[in-house]
Amino acid sequence: MPSAAELSKTLADQGVRYVFGFYVDIHGVPKSKCVPVDSLESMANGSELYTVGALEGMGELGPHEDECQGFPDLDRLVVLPWDKQIALAPSTLKLDHELYRQDSRNVLLQQVERAADMGYTANVGIEPEFYVIRQTEKGWEPLVPSDQLNEPTRGYDLEATILARDFLDPMAQYMAELDWGLYSFDHEGGDGQYEFNFNYADALTMADRMVIFRLMAKHCARKLGCIATFMPKPFQDDFGSAAHINISLADVNSGRNVFADPNRSGYSDLSRHFTAGVLAHGDAITAVTCPTVNSYKRFTSKGFMDEISWAPIYRAWGNNNRTLMCRLPVNRHCLEVRTADAAVNYYLGIAMVLAAGLDGIEKKLDPGEPLNVDTYKLDSAELRDIALPATFERALAAFESDELAQRTFGKDFHRTYVDYMSRECHQYQSVVTDWETRTYLQRI
Repeated sequence: MPSAAELSKTLADQGVRYVFGFYVDIHGVPKSKCVPVDSLESMANGSELYTVGALEGMGELGPHEDECQGFPDLDRLVVLPWDKQIALAPSTLKLDHELYRQDSRNVLLQQVERAADMGYTANVGIEPEFYVIRQTEKGWEPLVPSDQLNEPTRGYDLEATILARDFLDPMAQYMAELDWGLYSFDHEGGDGQYEFNFNYADALTMADRMVIFRLMAKHCARKLGCIATFMPKPFQDDFGSAAHINISLADVNSGRNVFADPNRSGYSDLSRHFTAGVLAHGDAITAVTCPTVNSYKRFTSKGFMDEISWAPIYRAWGNNNRTLMCRLPVNRHCLEVRTADAAVNYYLGIAMVLAAGLDGIEKKLDPGEPLNVDTYKLDSAELRDIALPATFERALAAFESDELAQRTFGKDFHRTYVDYMSRECHQYQSVVTDWETRTYLQRI
């Protein structure tokens, strides 16, 4: 690896003018100061200070307290393919020379190190879904007007995908330049909803990439006069946007996927322990992987939609059962956590899943038998005990009392997360919605 001074010169020769050493707030939104490329060496030594107490959900460092230092990981620096004058590098935040405990990336970093101490590398693949929409006199409309799309469903529709090429083609080209291993993309079930599928990577690399992915999608949409929204359920009569976390463990020395049973086809006992750990802390995990009040509008078999939602509604596992929180697919050896939605802070979401899975391995937990039936068609009363939290408030209550969540986040950040997100719940409960006005204004 070249020195910071050598890298600065190389980047400058390539036309890079500015470098951002980013971290994220509680929502996963990237934050950074902009540093001219010729100041990269001082930036690498921690020259950039941040009053993170002024940001969303990063603790209460007051004006009388010291600032955090940002230390960019130059090994992970990326030149943006859509603006080659800008480079991004994920940063480690430190306070008084120690890891800052209310920084999301540091939370994941600790779990990655915990996995390594146990002899594992955590690998993660993400299936990001999102909408590309534009605001018109009629309200929010999809990138491709609805009257040009085939009925009854847009999912996998070839023509709908071709019509969206002005957005999809730049995305595919940029991902190819970044060497992410894009292998497919498609029009999802919603009007203007898309999904990209690309190679898995180690947990920290994938979380870093998803920060860039969101920036990329927003840039490509903006060029067309649209926005890319990662709101989990933007329309009550259309599909929600998920971001399934596909996670597996590899032997840290050989790289072998230890979720695969070496003696027979199928999954190993270790993968079952990992899955059991995730299920044991499922409600607390949901408070992190589904981090908005809107997220819980997605947990329905149908709702106002004409078709089934394909969304998870129960905290259980199955081999190919998409109605459940956890799925152990037959075509790859990983655990797919289907509750994660498009709004997730990837550092925190992956950290919670990994922490719970490792806990399951340490305790040798048993996930029980798979539930391989269409739970949408079952009497919900029979499955009440394993229903996913119906509201963000219920999920937060589980997160607040969960000891693993407290250890994973640390005492201070755990308290910050509960308090910050609870305020959002309380605000939402005070809002009078259009549905309430239509239903009650003249009825009572």
